[in-house]
Amino acid sequence: MKKLLIALLFSFSLLTFSYASDVQLLKKARQYFSPLPEVFPSDTNPITKEKVKLGKILFYEPRISIDGATSCSKCHPIALYGADGLKKAQGNNGRINPRNAPTILNSAGQIAQHWRGDRKDVEDQAKRALLGKGSFGAPSYKWVEDKLKSIKGYEELFKKAFPEDKDPINVYNFAKAIGAWERTLSTPSRFDKFLNGHIDALSEKEKKGLEKFISIGCVSCHQGALLGGTMYQKFGIFEPYWKYTKSEKIDLGLYSITKKEEDKYVFKVPPLRNVVMTAPYFHDGSVWSLKDAIRIMAKVQLGKNLSKEDIDDIYAFLKSLTGNLTEDIKTVPVLPSYN
Repeated sequence: MKKLLIALLFSFSLLTFSYASDVQLLKKARQYFSPLPEVFPSDTNPITKEKVKLGKILFYEPRISIDGATSCSKCHPIALYGADGLKKAQGNNGRINPRNAPTILNSAGQIAQHWRGDRKDVEDQAKRALLGKGSFGAPSYKWVEDKLKSIKGYEELFKKAFPEDKDPINVYNFAKAIGAWERTLSTPSRFDKFLNGHIDALSEKEKKGLEKFISIGCVSCHQGALLGGTMYQKFGIFEPYWKYTKSEKIDLGLYSITKKEEDKYVFKVPPLRNVVMTAPYFHDGSVWSLKDAIRIMAKVQLGKNLSKEDIDDIYAFLKSLTGNLTEDIKTVPVLPSYN
């Protein structure tokens, strides 16, 4: 009886210690991370259900591209968690883009769009993609507007989304509508439950990975609600990244825009939400294995050699960032007809 009592007390002590450790981890995590918001609001583009409905339809609209087959969903298919699974995105007529297509999910919460941050926000990206040679390839904005106006079903949709506009079918409203929909693409996961105080939402291995993610220094760049997307950083602080990736070409990053020496190999830090689902990795899609990407990042960004156990634990934590897709996000809309 005495031995049983001692065993019970010992077990209780371990549970108490484990709970206290989890509480400390939660407190530490909250210093770096925050739960995903339900939507990513904009001061200049208020979200309305009419805009969101139109934006979702336009996201899948290929008839405004030069080849009649390219839409936003081509490079950002929801079935692949908003990324296309290619090393580099393919636009109209199979044109290869210079960089990997990041996921569109949660993208509206970033400081800017594209690897070099050369798109101000999701609205700017949607509008400028229309004329992009590797995107829609349209010859002019007027050409796009005429195409939309020729599809009769859009007339009522645009009027409802922009009731104050006399001539609502224009590329500016096109961008606002798509932006409004993309601002609803929030995909909270079990990690958000953990941040909200549900300690058991993560497994012991995932908690171990979270602790290492913090202590090893990954949070120096990958922080906030998206675990990234809030700053720019040189890729290859301690060693050139191409020594460890399978990069076919060395990308100068932000330098190609600014021509400043300090901007060589600088890119926007990618968010890690749904990262397990969005291979391949890095700006050039040069690495297919997430565990390899973890190892490379530790080596070139932090100057650290991680053990297999460290990599496995961090990988387990990153899996907890995979969110559930709502039925609204997953459902593909029927597009308006010409008549």
